[in-house]
Amino acid sequence: MKKVPSREESFLEAIPTIKQKALRINLNENIYGTFAEIGAGQETVRQFFRVGGASGTIAKAISAYDKSFSDDIYGIEDNKRYVTETRLRKMLKHETSLIEKRIKRKNNENKMFFCYANTVATIDFAKKYNGHGWVGMRFQIDPTQDYNDIILHVRFKENTASQQQETLGVLGTNLIYSAFYHFNTPKKIIKYLYDHLNNDQLEIDTVNFSGPIFKDVDNRILSLELVKNGMTEAVMFGPDGNNLLPAAALYKKNILALRGRFRPVTKVNEEMYEKSLEMFLNERHVDKKDAIVIFEITLADLTSDGEIDEKDFMDRAKLLGSLGETVLISNYKEYYRLVEYFSLYTKKKIGLCMGVNNLVQIFDPKYYTHLSGGILEAFGKLFFKSLKVYLYPVLNEKNEIINSDNLKVHPRMKELYKFFKFNGKVVDVANFKKESLSIYSHEVLEKIKKNETGWEKLLPKAVASKIKKFKLFGYK
Repeated sequence: MKKVPSREESFLEAIPTIKQKALRINLNENIYGTFAEIGAGQETVRQFFRVGGASGTIAKAISAYDKSFSDDIYGIEDNKRYVTETRLRKMLKHETSLIEKRIKRKNNENKMFFCYANTVATIDFAKKYNGHGWVGMRFQIDPTQDYNDIILHVRFKENTASQQQETLGVLGTNLIYSAFYHFNTPKKIIKYLYDHLNNDQLEIDTVNFSGPIFKDVDNRILSLELVKNGMTEAVMFGPDGNNLLPAAALYKKNILALRGRFRPVTKVNEEMYEKSLEMFLNERHVDKKDAIVIFEITLADLTSDGEIDEKDFMDRAKLLGSLGETVLISNYKEYYRLVEYFSLYTKKKIGLCMGVNNLVQIFDPKYYTHLSGGILEAFGKLFFKSLKVYLYPVLNEKNEIINSDNLKVHPRMKELYKFFKFNGKVVDVANFKKESLSIYSHEVLEKIKKNETGWEKLLPKAVASKIKKFKLFGYK
């Protein structure tokens, strides 16, 4: 006889509606907390008030909409801004401390306290700024344990403030529900944030998990999930492994980007980095304090047979992080899209360090057939006024050095290439070591995996020692 599923099983089989999610939270007698929402109304808490049973869940709902009220409650930010991560974290800290102070634990031993907060700017009347915000959750799963945090940065894509407000309410409900009912599967939390939403409504470009239940979670893996699931086109993380907001990290910066597999970082990568950075910092109006170097890996370079090897990804991430580098994971296979992305956040200089083979590929028309304007449209985005390519040479089969002077591009592109070179958009990396040109990362990787000798001398000393120390890339 076929088993009849219980009400709980039926609930979990399909994606619950937003009303069902809010109601399930409200009917859980052990979940109790505060909603603090700034800038887009109280759209999340409204979901919980509307379904009934809110008195068992909501200790307080607050919207310190006036800036003076907000400053008095949460303090004044150094940069005088309100839609920031630091403001969100202050809100979460302040509100959870209040609930701990006002709700006596001895009378509520099983209560799992939480605070949901957001600080958001929706689209303006002139529709010049499309809206963005920080959304966060501080919560307990065990009343005797410390709090856990989930912090998100979101970008709105809809064209009206009311649409963006509705989207925020759905996102907030998804976050609260997933925090309590999917906390043990962080990747699913990421996925379920988009329940009843789509990529045309919202972009999530930064996420950080912390706290006792997430002690084994690496935020770089969760960053990767955002790009894999199409929630954003690019994510960044710093040397410490925590995710960075691209808009903040790249804002008004001079950017030097190196694209590669970095599997592992070889002496070639080191030389490309050092020499191109030296040249970049010698450019007019480029100051070291306003410059950032980005090691960029495309999603395509992380896949093997259509799948992403997370261990391999983490080996690269840990290695670059241990070297103190900032990493960008992007879905921008074409260079012009990467430059277009950078130009969203800065009007200053952008440098791309690449090998000859990459530049030859850029000048191949077949990669731009999907654009209505073809290669000229792409180049209009790529070679804009403040971009320069630092070109690293390659050895051909005759052991000859190929650089910007003797490389061969597609026949139809010769004159276009000459134009950009003549105007200083392509310059050769100088003072390289010819012996470095014979180093290929895939050969080094094979030597490491096969436990062969001699691979260490092909890598920077610091890289070789870290591979051995952390047993990266199959080293035994």
